[in-house]
Amino acid sequence: MRPVRILLSLGLVGLLVAAISGASQTSTTAFAPSKCSVAALSAPFTGALRVSGVASFACEGGWAYLWATIGSGEHAVGVTEVLHFDSASSEWVVSSKLKVCKPDVMPQFIYRQGCFSN
Repeated sequence: MRPVRILLSLGLVGLLVAAISGASQTSTTAFAPSKCSVAALSAPFTGALRVSGVASFACEGGWAYLWATIGSGEHAVGVTEVLHFDSASSEWVVSSKLKVCKPDVMPQFIYRQGCFSN
């Protein structure tokens, strides 16, 4: 039970940071201007890992970040995900932060907002 509380606390901190900083919930990208939405960025999360709430998101240059709550009730967890737009499938794909979170790989705004959180 303790790990769940820790994860929930981290998610709450993320939501508070977003509220305090006035993080934008809208943005556009040259690659997919009509595809930068909560629905489009939440689509990769299915089954038990479904997005139940979004605190903030933005897209830029084919990259996006999503500050979200995954799951519901006592199983809800706050997460920050980095996604990349796959032009072949016209869909957002979750990227591994271990592989892509480098300042020369993605736009600085997405790097700062998506790579330095849970």
